[in-house]
Amino acid sequence: MKDQKYKNTILDLSLILNELQKPIQILDSVKWQEGVDDFIIKNNFKELPTISYDNRPLKYDPSKKLQEFKELRLKISRELGPSDPLGLIIARNCMQYEDVIRMLMVRGKPQFYDYSKKLYGSANETMGDGKTKLSDLAKIMSKLLDSLNENMLGENFERSMTSEQVVDELKGRLGTYFKDEKIKIKLSDGIISDASAGSDYIKIKSDLKFSRKDLDIFEVHEGWVHLGTTLNGQTQPYAKWLAKGPPCSTVTQEGLAVIMELFNFALFPRRAKRLNDRLVACQMAENGADLLQVIEFFRNKGQADSQAIKNASRIFRGAPLTGGTPFTKDIAYLKGFVMIYNFMRTSIQEGKVDLIPFLFAGKVTLEELPTLKEYHDLGVITLPKYLPPQIKDMNGLAIWMAFSSFLDHMRLDDILKENRNQEGTNPFRKAS
Repeated sequence: MKDQKYKNTILDLSLILNELQKPIQILDSVKWQEGVDDFIIKNNFKELPTISYDNRPLKYDPSKKLQEFKELRLKISRELGPSDPLGLIIARNCMQYEDVIRMLMVRGKPQFYDYSKKLYGSANETMGDGKTKLSDLAKIMSKLLDSLNENMLGENFERSMTSEQVVDELKGRLGTYFKDEKIKIKLSDGIISDASAGSDYIKIKSDLKFSRKDLDIFEVHEGWVHLGTTLNGQTQPYAKWLAKGPPCSTVTQEGLAVIMELFNFALFPRRAKRLNDRLVACQMAENGADLLQVIEFFRNKGQADSQAIKNASRIFRGAPLTGGTPFTKDIAYLKGFVMIYNFMRTSIQEGKVDLIPFLFAGKVTLEELPTLKEYHDLGVITLPKYLPPQIKDMNGLAIWMAFSSFLDHMRLDDILKENRNQEGTNPFRKAS
């Protein structure tokens, strides 16, 4: 067990880090000025708008803030030593925030992409098997999702719920889930996405219509995962840094949120297509497509003009509009999904299932989970207070992954070929 002096040092360093990062608001810093949508539509999608970040100055002195993070890293090394595992995580987070500051200092310039790729990754990167590219997933998923007919899959969930109704229902659902917390569910007209989670609240975009499926997704994605991991981080007695998410935790956060949508059967084809389209669009932009070409991609998907502009703008926030150097945060959803799904499979297969709950301990990365488990055993890290039912009782999850591992050895092409070979001898098949 670690002594109280060590624990208090971790708490002190955590609180300093949380205070230092507080004014660094990435998405707010790259928000576009009003009127961009109108300009694009008025010019018939033929002319790129001019984006200025002069009206969104950073809320801190970047040079001073960089120095403060550097000083904290030196303090970590002095007080914990240069190789302390928890100290290395906190120092890594410091360096992440330093790169965020450098990225925001070059908003609108090509160098913005260099930092974005370093912090969030690229649609063209290779996944964990060392040979499959993330962009390969986008191609395969596009083909599979386009072949699905939602009308044949079950109920067609119409968007008939008002924002106010969603707020009221979420209050009831999450009030039960977070029974010891005073969380707030509120309307907002200042967010780009349909919903957004904060430290103790969830915002729902006002003046929109939602389906019951959207409500289920907000409950799981924004509630169980984003808000839940924040609250679990806040309830840590010493490792308070876990309540705050540096960019390296974004892939874990978004992937975990999507995988919980799947495990809760809230994920549906239209939602999956939206996530996959973000990945495809990001790859297009990395390969040189400009803002107007990405907007056209979304319009060709049947999206209304304003929605297509909104989705394309996510990929060009802070970045030049001419293509080749986008903001790559939107790859996190499917990149994270693949990484976490494979992490769960290997953890179960290798008898390390006790690592899985630590995905919810706060804003974490996969690489640090063994360290968090080790320091839980040493009395520094606590188990998450709020866990989804599928993680509280992992019997079903273990069987899911066991069958998944076996079925992965069977090639779908071979199965389809065998089915076609047997069609002629099937006595129940209607003669054509």
